[in-house]
Amino acid sequence: MAAKEKKYAKKYARMLFNTTGVDLAERTISELNIVNDLMDSSKEIRNFFLSPLFGEEERQKTIESLSRKLGFTEETGKFLVFISQRKAVSVLPDIIRHFVNIYFEKKKKAKATVITPFKFNGKYEGRLITSLRKLTGRDVDIEYLYDPELLGGIVVKVGSTMYDSSLKGQLRLLKEELIKG
Repeated sequence: MAAKEKKYAKKYARMLFNTTGVDLAERTISELNIVNDLMDSSKEIRNFFLSPLFGEEERQKTIESLSRKLGFTEETGKFLVFISQRKAVSVLPDIIRHFVNIYFEKKKKAKATVITPFKFNGKYEGRLITSLRKLTGRDVDIEYLYDPELLGGIVVKVGSTMYDSSLKGQLRLLKEELIKG
């Protein structure tokens, strides 16, 4: 992955957001994730986007056709052609991440990742959402991850901040205190 393309990922995401706006943002995220998942699961599709063996015109026609067949918006199709021409398809995950961040910022939302050692029970979700709203001052979208290696408790990541109330995390803090003291 070239550093130049990675550097432009945020710029490309902002450019796309300016084109789609808040109204089409969720649909755009979904469509870009479909392409990203296709590239992850199919070596042939990844090679199509990245290989110099395909000409720009051939790639453009194929992307436009694929976008129509998948029911993508015109904006998403044009954007895929644009990043293909700029040889920036390899940074699509970064573009998606920046796009989501811009969208959440505009919607005054935060994304939280909750890691638990058990399948999360919906009865605690309301309390968790309320707590995270108070903590962040924003509405919160939660992604749940299951990690059986946690001994108990939960780990919550909001942006770049991590709140570790897991038993493993508490034991680590206790160990650090004992070593200091």
